[in-house]
Amino acid sequence: MPARSSRLALASLLTVALFFLFEYVARISPSLASTAMIADLGLSRAEFGLFSSLFFWVYAPMQIVVGLALDRWGARRFVLPAILSCSGGMMIVGAAPSALWADLGRLLTGFGASFAFVSALYVVNHWFAPQRFALLSGAVNAIGMLGTAMGAIWLTALIEAMGWRAVFTGTGIAGLAVLALAVVGLRDAPGAGDRVTHRSVRGSVLGPLAVILRDAQVWRVAIVGALGYMPVTVYGALWGNGELMADHALSAVRAETAVSMVFWGTAAGSVLWGAVSDRLGHRKWILAGGTLAAALAWSGVLFTAIGSVWAISALLFVAGLAGGVQMLSFAMAKEGQDRARAGTVTAFVNAIAIAAALIFQPLVGAILDATGGDYAAALAAVPICLALGALLTLTLREPDTPHFRAHRAARADRRAHRRAQRHARRNARHHAHRKG
Repeated sequence: MPARSSRLALASLLTVALFFLFEYVARISPSLASTAMIADLGLSRAEFGLFSSLFFWVYAPMQIVVGLALDRWGARRFVLPAILSCSGGMMIVGAAPSALWADLGRLLTGFGASFAFVSALYVVNHWFAPQRFALLSGAVNAIGMLGTAMGAIWLTALIEAMGWRAVFTGTGIAGLAVLALAVVGLRDAPGAGDRVTHRSVRGSVLGPLAVILRDAQVWRVAIVGALGYMPVTVYGALWGNGELMADHALSAVRAETAVSMVFWGTAAGSVLWGAVSDRLGHRKWILAGGTLAAALAWSGVLFTAIGSVWAISALLFVAGLAGGVQMLSFAMAKEGQDRARAGTVTAFVNAIAIAAALIFQPLVGAILDATGGDYAAALAAVPICLALGALLTLTLREPDTPHFRAHRAARADRRAHRRAQRHARRNARHHAHRKG
């Protein structure tokens, strides 16, 4: 890649990664102020869960629209207004005089945010080589997770000091700075990739979606991704603070510090498992093993009475680290697909993953209301879903792509070479023994 193109690629990648970071902070903001918002807006826990899930009610169905639009026209023309929508929605929630206005702001935030993650992976796919997709998509996720982990602690302290309304409004204003950066730094890939992509789908806007909907492997990968991502959307993004304060007797700031370990671990796991998977040329068994390990770690979080903030934080980090393997679901879905469907298949997998939040965020709230605040019962779905995801992963096929075949061929050559060396050494020892 020429030097100028390399700079444009990195600038575009950093810009969309920062947009993903910003939208993720906007996504989890209600969890940082749940008690204050419930009291201020007069909501029950179930109603608050519904308010938070409104983000996903618009986000999830928009994923298909976003993927098709990106495959046809590229990312830049959509990302700029999307950032503005996300920022404006946060400011509306911050100024909301009633629950209805807060709901409208939440919907607007979700609409803008729906472009962030898929646009980021679209930039990775079109600016960088295919063999770097798992690592770089993991790095994008890591930037979002790390920024969220650090920002959530800071915002929790600010909410206690300034109130949730001022913090929501300030977060929206910060989004305008991301918008200014995107105006300067985000460019669509100018090379053959985008031109080929756009020509190939010009005949039918829905053509890529029709192909994907007929692919059973993509459906299974998407469901695995949804089950693997559920702990982040349900525990990390909404109910984790309440669980830690109720079941582990932590203060609000300490609880948010501990919850942030989920995002730190997910960030590390996203990069780690992407790098390991690219290096080994395998996806399936890494995804299955990591998902099962995450189920065990979350069981420890939810069903043990750990009182130490250090111990529970360490366990949450391990749960996030293992759960970061979920990012491989995007690589598995994309590999084997035509380049013209890259945005659509990524968006489809993300839509199914986010759809879990539509079900489980309000469901957990309803169970909490019905059980008088029994978080262990309400959040038992987390390890159950992960265990089911690990089992479903066993039904997937390993991707068969040129760079994976090259990895496997190279490993086979190395194994054959080592066997030949061992055989030669045995023969040498045998001849030496006979001469002796």
